[in-house]
Amino acid sequence: MTMPVDKEELAMFRDSVIKVLEKEVTPHYEAWEKSGIVPRELWNTLGNAGMLCVDVPEDCGGIGAPFQFSVVVGEELARMGFGALSTNVMVHSDIVAPYLSHIGNEEQRQQWLPKLVSGEAVGAIAMTEPGAGSDLQAIRTSALKDGDDYILNGSKTFITNGQHADMVIVAAKTDPKAGARGISLFLVDTSLPGYSKGRNLDKIGQHSGDTSEMFFSDMRIPASALLGEEGQGFVYLMRELPRERLVIGALGVAAARGSLDLTIAYAQERELFGQKLAQLQNTRFEIARMETDYRVNKAFVDQCIDQYDRGELDAPTASMAKYSATEMQCRVADGCLQLFGGYGYTTEYPISRNFIDARVQRIYGGTSEVMKEIIARSVLGKA
Repeated sequence: MTMPVDKEELAMFRDSVIKVLEKEVTPHYEAWEKSGIVPRELWNTLGNAGMLCVDVPEDCGGIGAPFQFSVVVGEELARMGFGALSTNVMVHSDIVAPYLSHIGNEEQRQQWLPKLVSGEAVGAIAMTEPGAGSDLQAIRTSALKDGDDYILNGSKTFITNGQHADMVIVAAKTDPKAGARGISLFLVDTSLPGYSKGRNLDKIGQHSGDTSEMFFSDMRIPASALLGEEGQGFVYLMRELPRERLVIGALGVAAARGSLDLTIAYAQERELFGQKLAQLQNTRFEIARMETDYRVNKAFVDQCIDQYDRGELDAPTASMAKYSATEMQCRVADGCLQLFGGYGYTTEYPISRNFIDARVQRIYGGTSEVMKEIIARSVLGKA
């Protein structure tokens, strides 16, 4: 059971995050988007500012803050229009670190968590393969026991933080004949022989977020790299996915807030037919529709965050949060861009980036279609 969050402390932390981002990210983000990647040292900067893995326990190098503090970092990145970076940090802090905190043994936790907190190590998680996306049981990457080691072979794709990653949680088949029961998770040190990263994938949005292919060729990893128990990987993945999906939903809500703020300011300045855009009925009705859409989803996501804090968030509810919030994010980004008119279609205006960055939110972490199936099963049972 977690203690209630001090709202004043949370607000102060949010202010500190905004100040760091305004200083360290805002002046450089356009250049990073054009170059297709953020500099590696940014991770050290964020770590030094106390913005990575903030809910990691103190005995592992963190500050042991409540989960909501970690959400705040992602929210502000998303609200300020840094969609790619919000995704990168979310994977590092809200996916990789919790796997270690919840499943790792003491040696593994001490080996990696302090480095993730400081930014000395960048974390990634590798589930998706060229032939296996939402259907995790179809993965083909294998990790076969060989004495005191495992031999890892296979490839992964669409891996966030793939270019910078120092440690990757890899899902692999330890028993190829056992289906879901044959999947295990490994903490793979990318400095070991047999590991190689492919190209930084060229995406339509989230340009500065490195998204990569990974290859494992007869890579020998020690048995101590096994995360949790052999054959329990699929169970662990299902157990940890609700947090991932909830945070994606929270990023969607915050990004929608950012889009609305940009559009409201623009509508109050832009003139059309001798009036401010904000005075036209269509503008007023569209803003009213989108503001309502935003607030309904924010209330639901906030409720889910409270449930997660209490250990009560189940998979269907987390799926609802991701599905509803990311669909809303895309509706709002589209509606806001429309109100900018032709200017919204130019890269000069940040709303254009909000629009293209939003689209992947309905895909990664489980597509909207998969979310609907999970929700439907909870209501109707399996088809």
